[in-house]
Amino acid sequence: MLVAERYEYIVQMINEKGSMRVSELSELCGVTEETIRRDLDRLEQAGRLRRSHGGAVSVKPKGDVPEIPYAEREITHAEQKMRIADEAVKRIQPNERILLDASTTAWYMASKLPDIPLTVLTNSIRVATELSGKEKIEVISTGGLLASRSMSFVGPLAERSLESYYVDKMFLSCKGVHLDRGVSESNELQARIKQKMVAIADQVILLADASKFGQQSFTHVMNLEQVSAVVTDEGIAEETLAALSDRSISVTVV
Repeated sequence: MLVAERYEYIVQMINEKGSMRVSELSELCGVTEETIRRDLDRLEQAGRLRRSHGGAVSVKPKGDVPEIPYAEREITHAEQKMRIADEAVKRIQPNERILLDASTTAWYMASKLPDIPLTVLTNSIRVATELSGKEKIEVISTGGLLASRSMSFVGPLAERSLESYYVDKMFLSCKGVHLDRGVSESNELQARIKQKMVAIADQVILLADASKFGQQSFTHVMNLEQVSAVVTDEGIAEETLAALSDRSISVTVV
């Protein structure tokens, strides 16, 4: 990892967790604690974090929006998300390799998946736990830095683990879908892990309830041209459907 990349990872991880110790950062970045201390001093001088005893604390950039806690997301537009999950499950065939993100819609999918031969790669603790009782499904977890608000693994370890795999289909949700600016997420750590996921998938299936369209969140994930298909609900605007059709993106409304 280049020095500049390490600086970005350190800031991202501290913003995600709120604070981190030198020893934790040293292990995650694969450098000595003395190197991390020098990094933290330089980053504090640049105004990107604040040093504390034994580590550093976040000085969150104004644009980086904290993730909504999982329990809150679980009940937001739940009916639409469950219908979307039902449709998404129909697109999975036995013996496929699929990737599920850490969205609540992916968790609903996991709960509805039949116990058939599948390989499921995920960065979600909730998804992995849900699938653990299904004997025919092989579950692979990315590991990495735990983002407690989303119950997901993120950061450099999670990103590197994805580089070992390819999948037939990826199912992901997001914070915003903008016709011109593409798919976006609330913070950089979540956006980076999803970018890595997109890169290893033959098909990218976007699961987004109607409230996500027309929204632009903080960090860009991908352009709409990278989306193979969209599953959404009946609240989506007709003009949005027409615009997606013009881009030759398959849309299923449930």
